[in-house]
Order: sequence, then structure tokens, then C-alpha cells
Amino acid sequence: MTYIVVFLSVSTALLLLSTLYFMNKYGEYREKMKQKGLFSSWHLSKISPEDLDPMFKTNHLGLRLETEVRFVGRGSLNVPGGTSDAEAWILSALAKKAKNIFEFGTCTGKTTYLFAANSPEETKVTTITLSPNEIEEYQSTQADSKDSIQDALEESVFTDFLYSNTPEEKKIVQLFGDSKTFDESPYHAQMDLIFIDGSHAYSYVLSDSEKALKMIKPGGLILWHDYRGPREVKDVYKALNGLSSKIDLKLIEGMSLAVHRAPLS
Repeated sequence: MTYIVVFLSVSTALLLLSTLYFMNKYGEYREKMKQKGLFSSWHLSKISPEDLDPMFKTNHLGLRLETEVRFVGRGSLNVPGGTSDAEAWILSALAKKAKNIFEFGTCTGKTTYLFAANSPEETKVTTITLSPNEIEEYQSTQADSKDSIQDALEESVFTDFLYSNTPEEKKIVQLFGDSKTFDESPYHAQMDLIFIDGSHAYSYVLSDSEKALKMIKPGGLILWHDYRGPREVKDVYKALNGLSSKIDLKLIEGMSLAVHRAPLS
């Protein structure tokens, strides 16, 4: 009888462990499917680059020369917070039509350089980043994920940038400070193009977005980097999903760039 009881106890334990194991694996599978948008579609609907701007429309020869840009590619390097080559090209091409550009999050200054290199000669590019000696000013909240906070602090290490000591530097205004305490009022309705790629923490995405919406001109474009689904950069995903109930937000096909065009009136 003792052997039977022991056998049943071991069998029950094994069954329980197996059940827990498969439940965990199924949970991981569901999360992966949600990330891919198979169980439920991502919140933002998609648009093609040509829907964003007619210059990206192709013809029988492919892309038109209107989209030709000066370019610095990412290649296989893991650049902190870096855009993909396709995303950098889109941003560079859009800069060709912009006279006033603002960037939340300088990081290495690559996108800043591309904005300056591809925009008209009279364009001014203003960019803001948290400098290494201002780390203590970073204002996280309980709503912010630890990963997003850590990433933001690790990317706030640059004091010189890709554009430093280049001819393009004369077009760039570099601001240092926490974007939450940045006073955007002098820039209200001044910007043709705004790129939000600073801290990806939830509270910062909302704060930068709120300021950008005041700074953008009627008809201007705001783009956000790293809308990558519910598992990757989840604070950006959550913040932009909520914001999409207030403004028209789209996702550019094949990229992690979300975009909003300010109404003309």
C-alpha cells in the first residue's frame, strides 16, 4: 500500500509539473503571436511610404530621384537607439522639404546629421538630449518600465556627435537637458518636421508627444521611432496606442516609424 501511495504522489507531481510547463510554453507562444499581430492586430493601422508622401511613389523604373539623399548607413552595427537604414532614408527624404526640424533624443547624432545634410540650406535643426552630467535630473515614474529607463540612461552618454566638426554643424542647435523640463513654448507651431526618439519610457513618450503636438505647424509631420509591438519597447507601444484615440496615428509599412500629420486647420 505504501508503494502505491508513493507512486501516486510521484505521478501526481509529475503531472502537475508537466501541466505547468506546457501552460508556461503556451503563454510564451501566445505572447509571441500577439507580438506578430496574429492573435490580435497591432493598434495602429499601416500606410505605405507613398501614402505618407507622393515623392515615395514608384514608377516602372523604381523609386524616383526625388528621394535621393546623402546617407550614412547603419550596416550590421548595433548603434544605440539607432534607426534602420530604411527608416533613416525615409527621415532624410522628408527633411528635404523641411525648413524647421526638431528632434527629441540626439543619441549619437546620426539622424541629426542626416536632417542637416539633406534639408535646404536655410533649414535649422534643433535637437535635445540629456547630457551625462545631468543623469540625476531624469524624472522616471512608476508607469515607466525599468528596461526603458535603463536604455534612456545608457544612451545619455554622448558629448560629441556624428555631426561635430562637419559643415552641417552650422545648421544644428544642440540643446542639453531633460525633455520633461524643456520649455517648448518658443517653438509653438514653428516646426515642419519633428522626430521623437528620446527616452522610450512611457511618461517621456507622452510628455514629448504632448510638446511636439504644440510645436508642429499645420500640415507638418511628427514621427515616432520604435513602435515595435506589445513585447518590444512596450512603453512606446502602450503610449502611442493611447495617443491614437486622440490623434490620427499610422504605422509605416515594414518599419517601426509611427507618423501623424497635423491638420491644416
